[in-house]
Amino acid sequence: MVLVGTKNLAPLLEQAPMMDGFDAEPWAIEGVEILQATFEIDDGDRESLVPKALHPTIPPAGIFSVARYTDSPVGPFLLAQVKVSCRAAALPRGFLLRAYASTTDACEALGRRWGFSCVEGDVRLQRFHDRIVGSVHTTDGREILRASLVDPEPISGGDVQYVANMNLAKTKDGPVLVQCDPEFTFHRAERGRPQLDVLEREAWSAEGVDPVYPMNATCTTVDTGFPAIRFVLDPDQMALTGTRKLR
Repeated sequence: MVLVGTKNLAPLLEQAPMMDGFDAEPWAIEGVEILQATFEIDDGDRESLVPKALHPTIPPAGIFSVARYTDSPVGPFLLAQVKVSCRAAALPRGFLLRAYASTTDACEALGRRWGFSCVEGDVRLQRFHDRIVGSVHTTDGREILRASLVDPEPISGGDVQYVANMNLAKTKDGPVLVQCDPEFTFHRAERGRPQLDVLEREAWSAEGVDPVYPMNATCTTVDTGFPAIRFVLDPDQMALTGTRKLR
């Protein structure tokens, strides 16, 4: 039996960015540092976590990431994301619930060009002697996320896999899921125990995301960026029939 998403997208569409088109020039950014912690989440209502176009995974997982972009066409910024694991047809993906970026310009550009539902906040990525910590505070100082990699150990970048984003956005023709699938060249990679100390679900549109078991945590230094958009999906159709290839 194939599991199909049933998520009500109306609340997310209220916050979703408006895109004028899908022809944004890619950004190539060197020396990006990415902390990612993944947790198995309660599967009691996993279908309600993703839209009809996507399939929930077994087990479902919450993906929490904080990245530092040392340079970009809009200057340096940090970006935090909360995603739910899913599949588009057979391909592993992450459905973006909400993102926070450290600058207004980054929020505006990521939303308009790649469909990131992005809010400005105080995003931090800090390294301590025994852990690497990513955190997000709202502009009024309230902490809404703190995820850590504890006891980091070096590994090969070949042991790390990042899944492409599926970002919900609005267009003049209706809502779409935008596939954002950057490439990664690894320079450094570490793995450790994931720890999630703070998750304010309302701030991330993450109701129903209840972590129950730590899976993995990595921190990498990579050359990556934001790619040319290759595919968009109709969120109300199965990916096999609702995917449109752009390039």
